[in-house]
Amino acid sequence: MNLNASTSGDGTRLLADGNQLPVLGLGVWQVPDGRECVNAVRWALDAGYRHIDTAQAYGNEESVGRALRDSGIPREEVFVTTKFQPRSGDPVAQAEASLRRLGLEQVDLYLVHWPAGGPTRAWAGMEQARERGLARSIGVSNFDVAELEAVIAAGSVPPAVNQILFNPPHNRRALLEACVRSDVAVEAYSPLGTGRYVDNPTVAGVARRTGRTPAQVLLRWGLQHGLVVVAKSTHRDRIHENAQIHDFTLSAADMAELDALDRTGGTGRALESKWW
Repeated sequence: MNLNASTSGDGTRLLADGNQLPVLGLGVWQVPDGRECVNAVRWALDAGYRHIDTAQAYGNEESVGRALRDSGIPREEVFVTTKFQPRSGDPVAQAEASLRRLGLEQVDLYLVHWPAGGPTRAWAGMEQARERGLARSIGVSNFDVAELEAVIAAGSVPPAVNQILFNPPHNRRALLEACVRSDVAVEAYSPLGTGRYVDNPTVAGVARRTGRTPAQVLLRWGLQHGLVVVAKSTHRDRIHENAQIHDFTLSAADMAELDALDRTGGTGRALESKWW
């Protein structure tokens, strides 16, 4: 499935609610609060990233906010995502707490981090957060096909995004297709398999043929499947390298070779094993 038509030439994805989401983001999962996180975000912004992805559960929203302020880049030019931790009670109150930590008046995207307590439990609160102007867009993360359909059926505002684990060995085609049918953008987290797949021989072979790095190949594969890709790194050179993915295209043969790495059978599940 190649969905490049949904992505504009300037590297953004038009969401169903009319907002624009940059297709490359820096993720800060497992990046400690403090200088390491501030540096990663600053380096990403210096490299041209305009999409930063954090979460309440990551514990580093304050550092993300500090880096945004220190960068001097106008607020309206950076797309900021955070995620509601389902064990934390009320999505509205937690959004307000996130905004205080971030030093922002509004986030661009607010996601239910995982469907603990049932897929629809938090959604009314998410809609209220949007209505109150705390978030421009709302969505979900780690929701499978049935969970996504339940939210769409129960809510008055459908999720704009579903952020899921997605890369060639986790090519969740059925879940991607369900999201496409419902006009829900798919964001891929761990598009490099937390670094494991840059050493994959198939990925390395495609990289040699294209004259690109394995990380660039994996990220480009995601873009050509219509995904938004959120890559985590705390190394300045790799952050810059990961941004160089808009000036080449993988061939149909390259894409097919990478698609064949799938180990999920094209699943509609969001995860093989849940932590909640």
